[in-house]
Parts: sequence; C-alpha cells; structure tokens
Amino acid sequence: MVTVLENEFFLSEIIGRKVYLKSERVGRLQDFVIVETGKLPEVTHLVVSRSFGYPSLLLPWSKISLISNTEIVADIDQITDFEKPVPEQAILLKGHILDKKILDMDEHEVEVVYDVKLALQHGKLYASEVDFSRNRLLRRMGLKKIAKFFAQHNEENATVSWMYVQPLPEKIGMFSGHVKLNVLKENVRDIHPVDLADILEELDGDQRLAVFNQLEHEQASDTLEEVEPRVQRELISAIQRERAAQLINEMSPAQAADILAVLPKAEVDDLLKLIDQNDAPKVRRIIDQHDENILLYASHDIIRQPPIALAKDVIENFRHLAQEKEVVMYVYVVSEKDVLLGVIDIRELIMAGDDQRLAEIMTDNIISLEPDETLRDAIEMFERYTFRAIPVVNEDDHLLGVVSFGSIKGLKPRLA
Repeated sequence: MVTVLENEFFLSEIIGRKVYLKSERVGRLQDFVIVETGKLPEVTHLVVSRSFGYPSLLLPWSKISLISNTEIVADIDQITDFEKPVPEQAILLKGHILDKKILDMDEHEVEVVYDVKLALQHGKLYASEVDFSRNRLLRRMGLKKIAKFFAQHNEENATVSWMYVQPLPEKIGMFSGHVKLNVLKENVRDIHPVDLADILEELDGDQRLAVFNQLEHEQASDTLEEVEPRVQRELISAIQRERAAQLINEMSPAQAADILAVLPKAEVDDLLKLIDQNDAPKVRRIIDQHDENILLYASHDIIRQPPIALAKDVIENFRHLAQEKEVVMYVYVVSEKDVLLGVIDIRELIMAGDDQRLAEIMTDNIISLEPDETLRDAIEMFERYTFRAIPVVNEDDHLLGVVSFGSIKGLKPRLA
C-alpha cells in the first residue's frame, strides 16, 4: 500500500519530483494518467521522464510505495517492463487539464485552470478540484510571498469540485480543447456571489437573465451588488419592477444607491416609489452625492515608483511597498515632481523580466479623471473600462490621487 505524507496536495507541487525504483533514481514525474470511473477521476498511472535518451516509464499507481515531500518511490523489479508510451486515449492531468480554459455549459470562458488538487482516499489517488485562483498561479511562478500577501488581503479562493466537470472526450489524443463545467446547470446555488458575478458578466443577455432568475432572493441581491454597472443596469431593466425593488430592499442605502446610480432617472424614480419608504430618502440623498467632486473619493495611499526601478526590486519589496496602501493592484510610475508617466498592473509586473525597468513595461496611454469631474463621471468611466482603479491628474499630469472601484462601491451616506 502506498505511503503518502500528505492526504492532499497540488499537481504543480509534485510534477518534477524525483522518482526512485527502491534506492535507484530513474527520472522525474512528468504527469499523471487518470480515468473517469465515477464522480472524481482516479489516478491509474504515473508518467516518468528519463534523461540520456532512455524511454519514459508508465508506472501503475499500484506499484507506488511512497510519495514524500521530495521523492516518489516505486516497488518494481524489471524496469524494462514499464518502458511504455502513454496510450493515445489516456487523459493526462498536466498535459490535458493544466492551463486550459474553463467553460460554462454554454461555451463561455470563465477562468483558466492554474492547478489541480489531488486527494488520497482509501489508498487511491483522485483529482478532487480544479483551481483557477491567482494564488495558485503566483505559487507556480515561484512568487509565494506575493501569493501569501494577496491571500491575506482577501484574495478569494477560486476552486471548483471535479464533480462539476463534464466528462472529457473518450478519444482525447493531443487534447487542445477546454475544460467544461456543469456548474451553471445544477450547482449555481453553491457558487459564491463574487464568482457568480464573474460568470454572469461573461454570458450574453438572455443566458445571463436565465441564470439570474434561478437565484434565490438573497443570493440574487448579493450577486447584483458584485456585477459591473453595465450588467447591473441590464439585469434591473430586464426583471420585473417588483422583484428589482425586493432585491434592492435587501441592500443598505449606500449599496442601493450604488445600483440605482447606473439607471436612467425615470427608472430610478419608479424604483424609489417601490422600495422601503424609510430608506428611499436616504438612497435619494446618496444618489445626489454622485455630483460631488471626485477628489473627495481619491486616495493618496498608492504605490509610487520611479521609471528606473527594476521589476525584480519592486516584486521583492512589494510586501513592504503595499503596507497600509489602499490601492495595491497597480504601481504608478512617476517622475521626481510626481508627474504620472505610466501605470503597471501587478500581473504585468509579475510577468516582466527581472532586469526590465518600469519604464519598459508600463502603460503610458493612461485613462484618467480630471480634478473637476464628479463621482458620476467616475462611475461612468468604471462602467466603460474594466479598471479596478483610475488616477486623477491635473492638466500638467501631476498625480493628485487614485479612485478605486471598491471605494465607490462601498459608499457611505454623507448626511447634510
């Protein structure tokens, strides 16, 4: 029986591990072969790559005696008996699943599979979950400190049980397709509102409305808060006025105002008549605040860096740079006089070469707000673009602050 020191581990953490036949090292783990026999696919074989032109090995799971943090040990006598190619119809976890797009049942892209969780049960190894969180991507890139930082800043885990994955093709060959899910068909109530919002934004209008109408009252309200303004407007306009009012009644006045602010004035007036009349005046007052100057909502707690800074230095010091900052998803490249030269998304920074300077990787075609614009202008800009924060600059391009989408979604009533 196999001895495994951990009952659960990730595919990316075990691929490349040294493989031994008793005490003789023979190669490294290249992949797992799985077979879909039930709700969770079972690992049947290990594919082991070998150096010096030796053929690869196909080791049955039943022959594995140990999986530790550093090595895998197989209990076999004649190595030549296992010098076999991988069968064409075999499903490979790394080769066929890792880095594939996840599609919902209607062929719309949801995310990318960055990792697969493996679980040991009753001596058998199963693929239990697909993971499409940025945390796993960062860890695969060796950036564990940054992954840990984002996890501490409420980075949501993004995993889906393999029970939601549709069966893969029987004749898989060199599979170049996508992983497909049954999530929206039967398990939509299990999805967190933040994740569900991401899925709804990828669907077209009819499909989006069909899925949204399946949601129970509380989940529909929570999900409505999370989708982008364009989708909020479409959903509110498509559902019955009475249901829209019921969903809005589940929200705080600030959240309700955030939703209503994206709608035409006539629709707002109609809905304000239908919602709780104790809250309606507060909601109206907050909506009126959308004419306030945007600088009231701009933050100075951002990451500023000079254009000559090296990408590797910023990454190594990112934890320190991001401490007590309100906006951490972008690095703002500025001159000595605080003129905004460019913006770098943290994901672009991670993908940059170590010796690249920020001036080489920054985006200098900057979308920005002007200091005399209003909160309503900012909401419209967030609706138009997919940014998570927008800088405010004056006519001389001096950086005056940054407005984050989170700060706008989390408005608090300012009562006169």
